[in-house]
Amino acid sequence: MTTAALSSAIASPLATEHLHLHYGKSAIIAGLDLQLPAGKVIAIVGPNGCGKSTLLAGLARLHQPAAGQVLLNGRDINRLPSRDVARQLALLPQNTQAPDGMTAYELIQFGRQPHQGLLRQWSAEDHQLVERALAAADITELAHRPLDEMSGGQRQRAWIAMAIAQSTPLLLLDEPTSALDLGHQIEVFELIRQLSAQEGKTVVMVVHDLSCACRYADHLIAMHQGRVVAQGQPAQIVTEALVEQLYGVRCTLLPDPLSGTPVIVGLSRV
Repeated sequence: MTTAALSSAIASPLATEHLHLHYGKSAIIAGLDLQLPAGKVIAIVGPNGCGKSTLLAGLARLHQPAAGQVLLNGRDINRLPSRDVARQLALLPQNTQAPDGMTAYELIQFGRQPHQGLLRQWSAEDHQLVERALAAADITELAHRPLDEMSGGQRQRAWIAMAIAQSTPLLLLDEPTSALDLGHQIEVFELIRQLSAQEGKTVVMVVHDLSCACRYADHLIAMHQGRVVAQGQPAQIVTEALVEQLYGVRCTLLPDPLSGTPVIVGLSRV
């Protein structure tokens, strides 16, 4: 890596350098160079099978590169101790499971595990951080309710609260609103915006709905066939031509009357 490239990578909390991610002999992502802006909500968008979740797994160290690197604060994430990574980066996967009867409070406690050790057991500070995470997710009154007695939106907020309690500057979310109705989707997206705006977290999320990504993200990464074909502020990069390239549909884009971000209407197959 050149001196200039190293300086730029360190300025970005999470970056890739010539990243190659394979499944078996099939290359999903090849030679990707990417730098994620700090303190922003970043949405990865694109059609099914384009490599969105594979990229997120690579960024989270769940998918080992065939070549290249993922850089966490300028250092190869795959060479760092697991506990060090867990103190910098929290991941919420798409499919989450908890034991029957587990309460929200018990779940959120797991977020403090990276900070525990032989010389540091559960403390008043840990309790305060769990309470703070409950409040941030607006589920304080549900703290001792079993997860399986909550609505979908409440459960998703509890899982996000666990990631909040992990107290990391980076938060990675794989389709955080999948299987949620519209009201619960808005709850979760507004919580994500709040985390970035009020706590300065860098949030990277895979999002299926392009209009939602435009509305709630500061920065979009548009992927197609394992490549990044556009990135930047939604209003600047999302065009009718990009929508056609990504999804094979023609559309009309209108500005959202409240946010000014692009809204997709009038869809038809090419």
